Amino acid sequence: MSENRINRREFLKGLGVLGLGTLAASSPWLSAFSEVKETTHERARLGIIGPGSRGRFLMSFIAQNPKAEIVALADVYQPSLDEALKIVPTAKAYKDYRRLLEDKTIDAVVVATPLHTHCQIVLDAFEAGKHVYCEKTIGYDLQQCFDMYCKHIDTGRIFFTGQQRLFDPRYIKAMDLIHRGTFGKITCVHTFWNRNGDWRRPVPSPNLERFINWRLYKDTSHGLMTELACHQLQVGTWAMGCLPVKVMGSGAITYWKDGREVYDNINCIYTFADGRMMTFASDIANKFYGLEEQIMGDLGTVEPERGKYFFEDIDPAPAFMQMINDWENNLFGNIPFAGTSWAPETANENHGEYILGRRPDSDGTSLLTEAFVEAVIRGKQPPRIAEEGYYASLLTLWGHNAIERGEILPFPTEYQIDYNVYNTKLTKA
Repeated sequence: MSENRINRREFLKGLGVLGLGTLAASSPWLSAFSEVKETTHERARLGIIGPGSRGRFLMSFIAQNPKAEIVALADVYQPSLDEALKIVPTAKAYKDYRRLLEDKTIDAVVVATPLHTHCQIVLDAFEAGKHVYCEKTIGYDLQQCFDMYCKHIDTGRIFFTGQQRLFDPRYIKAMDLIHRGTFGKITCVHTFWNRNGDWRRPVPSPNLERFINWRLYKDTSHGLMTELACHQLQVGTWAMGCLPVKVMGSGAITYWKDGREVYDNINCIYTFADGRMMTFASDIANKFYGLEEQIMGDLGTVEPERGKYFFEDIDPAPAFMQMINDWENNLFGNIPFAGTSWAPETANENHGEYILGRRPDSDGTSLLTEAFVEAVIRGKQPPRIAEEGYYASLLTLWGHNAIERGEILPFPTEYQIDYNVYNTKLTKA
């Protein structure tokens, strides 16, 4: 078993998944595991469309799942197929994904191709009767995202997106505490994702530059917004429990002046109806502050990526810290990376407390892929999975549009979908 793979059985045992308890409101998608015992002897047949670096990362988890069988691969780039076949030598390999979709024995596909190709592949997969896991951002523009979501609804096929924080134990616990009111009213969310590197991949031939480094060019990517912001904006609205009403932003190429077309430095401000704000910033010429979501309430702050929370003025009473410790041990006590937050000798020091004892070795991807397999076997879409992924993509592309136009843009209500969590309704035919 990979060291980065959470033991699902132990996770579910600690979770008490048959009755989800207080987590149902914050993370109802965990219901994907509710019938895990009943699917023990069943198996889902999967095809991987785009087994490049990200696709093979997902394969590394799926290939270990006894309930999943990777039976086919599709990629226009032969070296990617060759590497993927090392993981699953028995899989059929295709250059044209449409041939993979013709195989009626395949239940579902994982789409991990470049951004600009997602939409047509996903639409074709739904039309072929396949369930779909699509990497984020799901579409190249707002209309594509809307078309993909509507096709999911029309066909009744399962739709997962690559929002792995929905299954990350740090975030699950943090959101439960936030929604209980532990940190008071959430007043703002600051998110950032900083790196120090040119984001380039080596190319074997100059004519493959735009093909391999597609993230750097506007006709195939929107850069930092679509590759990074999609994760953190979803965390922000998850915490806030609503959608913003306007956005403004700015971007520039300030350091990596190497022929790229997408920005290496961006900032966006999203404003909610009551004036609260959520920000996203990314710079790839300095990695000191790394990545984080700073979720700020009037009683405290949560930094889920770091795995810590802080109270504002006074330390919580030892009884409260003991309650938190009992909570995490009941929920995550059997996961190897979960430690203890509370200790009597530190309960009166205001240095923050760890959500899970220390930073875990997984970001939730293993549980996300296992939930997808469970959903495919059961043929049942878990609540809120598709909607959270859709709105995360919408927020990302909306922010990108504000940056490109240099304008304050209102929420694109024509792309609303039926989602009671954010009180939105489908308004576009």
